[in-house]
Amino acid sequence: MYGNSIRKDNGYDASSYTYYPVAIIGAGESGIAMGCRLKEVLGHDQFRIFDRQSGIGGTWWINRYPGVACDVPAIFYSFSFCPNPKWTTFYPEGREIVTYLQGVCDKYQIVDKIQLNTDVRECQWLEREQVWEVTLQHLLTGVGDLSEYDRAKKIREEGRESVYVSEEKIRCKVLVSGVGGLVEPKVWPESIPGKDKFQGEIFHSARWRYDVDFKDKDVIVVGTGCSAAQFVPRLTKDYGAKSVTQLMRTPPWVIPRQIPPGGNKWWEKWSPWLNTHVRGFGKVTRFIIAAGAEYDWRLFGSDEYHEKERKKVEVQLLAHLYKSVPKKYHEILTPNYGVGCKRRIFDTTWFSGLNDPAIELTTLPLTSIGETTVTLGPGRTYPPASDTTSDAPSHEVTLAADIIVLANGFETTKWLHPLDITGRDGKKLHDVFDERGGAQMYMGTAMDGFPNFFTIFGPNTATGHSSVILASENMVNMSLKFIGPILNGDVSIAEIKKEAELEWARDTQSALKKRVWNIGGCGSWYKDEKGWNSTVYPYTQIWFTIRCMFPTWNDWDIKYTRKGLLKKSAITLLKTVAFVALILGIVKQRQHGLLPRARAYVRGVVKTVLFDGAGLLQVVGNKL
Repeated sequence: MYGNSIRKDNGYDASSYTYYPVAIIGAGESGIAMGCRLKEVLGHDQFRIFDRQSGIGGTWWINRYPGVACDVPAIFYSFSFCPNPKWTTFYPEGREIVTYLQGVCDKYQIVDKIQLNTDVRECQWLEREQVWEVTLQHLLTGVGDLSEYDRAKKIREEGRESVYVSEEKIRCKVLVSGVGGLVEPKVWPESIPGKDKFQGEIFHSARWRYDVDFKDKDVIVVGTGCSAAQFVPRLTKDYGAKSVTQLMRTPPWVIPRQIPPGGNKWWEKWSPWLNTHVRGFGKVTRFIIAAGAEYDWRLFGSDEYHEKERKKVEVQLLAHLYKSVPKKYHEILTPNYGVGCKRRIFDTTWFSGLNDPAIELTTLPLTSIGETTVTLGPGRTYPPASDTTSDAPSHEVTLAADIIVLANGFETTKWLHPLDITGRDGKKLHDVFDERGGAQMYMGTAMDGFPNFFTIFGPNTATGHSSVILASENMVNMSLKFIGPILNGDVSIAEIKKEAELEWARDTQSALKKRVWNIGGCGSWYKDEKGWNSTVYPYTQIWFTIRCMFPTWNDWDIKYTRKGLLKKSAITLLKTVAFVALILGIVKQRQHGLLPRARAYVRGVVKTVLFDGAGLLQVVGNKL
């Protein structure tokens, strides 16, 4: 009925809609990867990518704070199917990453497939038609760059027409979510009074205000995560802030950034030439970096070996801390939890920036705000108040404040928020999450009751050590194994079985109880208030890659079309005929006493062809 090409249905009718065989939500790296691979692997270009933002690049498009940069080497933080030999530095800034992602879209000619300023609000599975109905809300240009909270505020204050232009419904056979985790910035903490009377500017680092002048201003920064570590040193050095007071809840473990082969200057000068003219140089370098990152997996377990490895690294990192920052910060910057328990900071400027007399780091809590001031304390967030030997300040102090920058992170545990997804029997995805204890999806990709729906970089797929693009590519490649037969007309529905999803979630949460993220003694954005960790994958990326390369087909409920059943029967028949022919050949050879060793060889070949490699890998995995 719906076919394999984009079309418009119902003409003048109010129920008119556009049908897309594949609809993709999000034009960040996951959505881009899916679009490119649909064309490259399946030869399919009848899809549409929707994004509420006004540009291509996802989190890299919207995060524009001073110094924003990748903390994973760019040669590894890029698509394997579209390497960039021209990176200007080992760790490029956000602008260069956006240019790269836009260049990938240009190369694969999918720019015309991307529809910006379009907010996907609702997705509902239509059981009778066996398609998804998706509600789109077309936005005024640029409004989609605001957070969900700020858009809602704008509607309250200025009316719905200040945000939305129109609404449209589309349908699709396959729905793909490329919604990232670092999407919705956390809002102002409700427990801190005085925001309404503050006369200065308050904004989140993820929605940086370049119209705000920092020169000769007193700045308060709330947070010491990866973003703050990048922009805080810039505020005094490049933007002329008079003072910067940075509020820290607990100290992060800070890792000196990896220096590229030959040093930074050598790499910037010669790597473009080497990547371009020396065959295999880029691939070998990428492999070495990936292998080094995978070696860090040794830090995340709970066995004695893992604890010893963490201790070794912690000694090195503390030595780096003590020689890099003023002595007055040694105590409050010494973590009391295991390295790797929460997101590490890969740093080049923050520690050195703390030597700037205009920058002050404190663990005094923000307790209230005045018109031109903030009050910190009494008390402290670190070390704990129970530590009576600590010399860390805990008194109340009032500071001048012209600008407050929130660097307090994102709503990382609200997966796919604020997207409303309704599957079979009217079940909403977020309700299923709640019923089952927390956000979860099989392989971070699929949920029972939500047919033909694939999520790229869903729950429990983030890594504490590797490249998010590697994980996303793995999920894209696995999803294509199911999307391809649907687009070919061989399969009508691909859906994970409930028992497989539940077992995946059970195993994931069970394994996480033996990993540093859960037992390391810290609080982090990996977990929600109940302690449910829906963020991190508890095994190596090597194992995840293998699982994606060889899906466990028995975990899936696949409904074949008549065409698909005929094709499947024909393939089974061909395998049977081939098997019989091989057996007859072996018998004939044996009768003539020829090639006695060929029997064992052929038997091995037949076994490899006939049996499911993924099933064998699964058995091996269960034994590990």
